[in-house]
Amino acid sequence: MVIVFRWLVRIASASIVLTVLAVAMTYYLASRSLPTYDKTLNVDALTGPVEIVRSNANVPHIFASNDPDAYFGLGYAHAQDRLWQMVVLRRTVQGRLSEVFGRRTLISDTVLRRLDLYPLAVQSVADQDAYTISALESYAAGVNARIAEINEDALGRGAPEFFIFNAPVAPWRPADSLAIIKLLALQLTGQADSEILRARTSLILSNEGRLQDLLPDAPGTGVADLPDFASLIPSVAPRNVAQSRLPKFAPWSRTPLAGASNAWAAAPKRSASGGTLLANDPHLGLSAPAVWYLARIDLETGGVMGATIPGIPTIMAGRSERLAWGLTSAYIDDQDLFVEALNPDNPEQYQTPGGFKDFETRRSIIEIKDETPITLSLRWTDNGPVLPPSFLDVGLVTPPGHVATLAWTALSADDTTMTAALGLLRAGSVEEAIAATEGFVAPGQNMHFIDRERIALQTVGHLPRRSERHQSQGRMPSQGWRVENRWQGSLPYSDNPRFVDSAGGIVGNTNNKTVERPFPKHVSYTWGDTQRVNRWERLIQAREVHTRDSFIETQLDTVSFTAQALLPLVGRELWFTGEAAPEGTIERERQRALTLLAEWNGEMNEHLPEPLIYASWMRAVQDRLIRDDLGPLADAFTHVEPLFIERVFRNIDGAAAWCDVIQSSLEESCADIARLALDDAVVWLQETYGTSLESLRWGDAHQATQDHQTLGEVPVLRYIVNIRQSTSGGDNTLNRGRTSGEGENPFLNVHGPAYRGVYDFADPDSSVFIISTGQSGHFLSRHYDDLGTLWRRGEYIPMSLDADLARAAARGTTMLIPN
Repeated sequence: MVIVFRWLVRIASASIVLTVLAVAMTYYLASRSLPTYDKTLNVDALTGPVEIVRSNANVPHIFASNDPDAYFGLGYAHAQDRLWQMVVLRRTVQGRLSEVFGRRTLISDTVLRRLDLYPLAVQSVADQDAYTISALESYAAGVNARIAEINEDALGRGAPEFFIFNAPVAPWRPADSLAIIKLLALQLTGQADSEILRARTSLILSNEGRLQDLLPDAPGTGVADLPDFASLIPSVAPRNVAQSRLPKFAPWSRTPLAGASNAWAAAPKRSASGGTLLANDPHLGLSAPAVWYLARIDLETGGVMGATIPGIPTIMAGRSERLAWGLTSAYIDDQDLFVEALNPDNPEQYQTPGGFKDFETRRSIIEIKDETPITLSLRWTDNGPVLPPSFLDVGLVTPPGHVATLAWTALSADDTTMTAALGLLRAGSVEEAIAATEGFVAPGQNMHFIDRERIALQTVGHLPRRSERHQSQGRMPSQGWRVENRWQGSLPYSDNPRFVDSAGGIVGNTNNKTVERPFPKHVSYTWGDTQRVNRWERLIQAREVHTRDSFIETQLDTVSFTAQALLPLVGRELWFTGEAAPEGTIERERQRALTLLAEWNGEMNEHLPEPLIYASWMRAVQDRLIRDDLGPLADAFTHVEPLFIERVFRNIDGAAAWCDVIQSSLEESCADIARLALDDAVVWLQETYGTSLESLRWGDAHQATQDHQTLGEVPVLRYIVNIRQSTSGGDNTLNRGRTSGEGENPFLNVHGPAYRGVYDFADPDSSVFIISTGQSGHFLSRHYDDLGTLWRRGEYIPMSLDADLARAAARGTTMLIPN
């Protein structure tokens, strides 16, 4: 027995030792790829030395004697901190994820191959001006210098993820950067999804007025006399099935999670200090690391500082000494879906206005990890690429004998967006900025500009030129063989909305409707906001003059205009009308919930219970209103549509008909629906978070889910690489925390202002910025999440272009010396 015990002790000791050794070896290999920021490195492709000074927040300040060398330094810094992120972005747009991740990314690869974004980016390189081509080549050389250093010095393959996934790193090319811009355009548009959802809903709802209730236009002059989808595509049958989930790594979004953002600017007359002001917080899907990367580059025209995206050699939002710029998604209707009729005698042909025509066809092979490769037959029509039926469920609105195709401004082989973006870095005035961005193709953005005296808002990106006789006005899929439905190029840049030197001294946008113009110069029918703009206008107009701090206060505001508007309306027959009810009954719990909400001001504070009760109630209200009419399709309406609920409870154009449950013999009123929905919400809250409504906490449900996109679901590792934070805000607050709307945790914060910046030209070096995680993509780095705590608390870091200050506070300096 003693011998057995001794052997058990020895085995246990050996197991512990082996485990410790394995952990130590894993840590050693992973830590080998942690960048060293204080060093001197000899590299090729430089004409002079480059100095990369790192601040305490790990923001690189890049100094060089000429612009190409500065872009080289930016490429090197991006690859130092975000090489894995860059490689995944490139593989995504190339449709090559399955080589690394296997079949789970096959749908994403299939769609990206069919969209042909990477080949289009390769063709677009030749259309850039000489300055941009030089910048792209220098940037690529900087990335490749870091890759060469990793290989020569055995620096842990560049990132820990390369040990887990076999993802060989090819040299960076100029086309890679252009392709990532096109990928960003795909992430920022939801117009195709809007068309499909409208078409599917139209097939189910027989009353056109009820369709207008559920999918309302932004306030303004309405659109009349549009045909329903069944008359556009007569042979398609309604299929009432649930909306499919997006596949793994899908770079496209449903409409509720397409691009969003806030930006506003003040002229000197509206500034307390007499200088122009600009605030900007573009919204993208939250992830770890964040999409954004802070950097400063010193160009021959002066220093430029702000938010970059690894893989793209430009400052997307930021400032120079003379100009500052911010951006918001313009919600340009930049996509149209077409239903193409196949030749019944030859399925390799499709119908055109002049008869049947052969598809343009090319084969493409997708390599799949540990499986046999598959071959795709890629096909294009005059309107665009043929889409797979699974893409955004487009197959559900495509009748037999037809295929769906996509027209989209980003499907351009002569895309000069990169040239426009780099031209902006060298612009010195509002006029020069507007002129520089004329070449912007996609994604469509509302650019906000300030110089030291003037302010402007300019919509950039191509606006499709549609015929006035277009059958659906771009709102639903249309017949691809009809001349009136086909695009006729793009509208001139002068037709893009432009607001310069506003009479009121303020310009701004929260993704709200910017202009009211008749089709086809309407810009869009689908806008990203009808709510935040009301709160923004109230806060901005409450002060005669503004400061940097008042802009920050507005940027961080978490009061929901929507809650303030909907609660009195939905609950108007419930407030203080309940009879005495014993403890523990649903009636008593309803009274407690109403008491809490009655004293609430609409602030979506993470520490309060009221935001969670309100959000759950409105979600239940919408579900009860639409579930019996739409069936499984109701799941596609993942977020509360405030305009819909307002129309119903105000009975606008008979919208109160939604309150009557079709399947019941009784005639329910809207007060009945409000009461039943509140009961639903209370029961769900108690089952999910506990029985005490007063102890609920919005932040527990509204956690920012900054998850690692590839390691975020790996057991054990997910606790290291994922960043979860309790956050305030909500779907319709200026400090926006867009909820997922799906699954068991529908209020998780998945989309928000991962970058914030406020620029003050009265004192430019007092400008500030922040990102939502940290600069490093290496989860063992202290800079992986160090800025996240500041971001959550609404704090910022300095954004000074003072070179001496940057060097004095440096935590490391990298000198790149030409061989």
